[in-house]
Amino acid sequence: MTSTETEKKRSSFRTAIVLVAILIVVLLTCVPYLVTIAPAEEAAAERATTDASPIFGVTIPPGYKQWQLIAPAEEAAPLDELRAVVGNQTAIDAYQAGKLPFPDGTILVKRAWKRKQSPDFASATVPGAATTVQVMVKDSKKYAATGGWGFGRFINGRPVDEAQHRTCFACHDARVKNRDYVFTRLAP
Repeated sequence: MTSTETEKKRSSFRTAIVLVAILIVVLLTCVPYLVTIAPAEEAAAERATTDASPIFGVTIPPGYKQWQLIAPAEEAAPLDELRAVVGNQTAIDAYQAGKLPFPDGTILVKRAWKRKQSPDFASATVPGAATTVQVMVKDSKKYAATGGWGFGRFINGRPVDEAQHRTCFACHDARVKNRDYVFTRLAP
């Protein structure tokens, strides 16, 4: 073997060692990160499942607190609540167009608080402690058995039990079937 061939083999060997070293550094750097991703993804998937309403699988939509107001409401005793129904853009567009039935993708969220007297103005009632977040999601295929709507009722971010969710559609069906099962009308 000539000295040039020997030098090429040494150079190739050094290059291979450098590449292996780089690969080891990359693996040692990335593996701990990759190991933490898998449990985090599993936890997120489990949280999404446990945060979904029984029967319907509805969750609290992200960003709903910034959605547009559809209408406020007051619930008398025994609940004594102030409520505000907000909707995603699909809901708002349908309300403004007077479109019934609501299109798939419509999401309505009712926020509720105990009402209390304002400490600053004797005749005013203001929101007190939050009580529930209630969600309706329109998907005519997925929720065909319940008028095209899926329901979720949440207290402190957690869904209430299955028995309470079984009452949702029956109440809407008995009272507002002719308005696509939706109680709330757009505030003037």
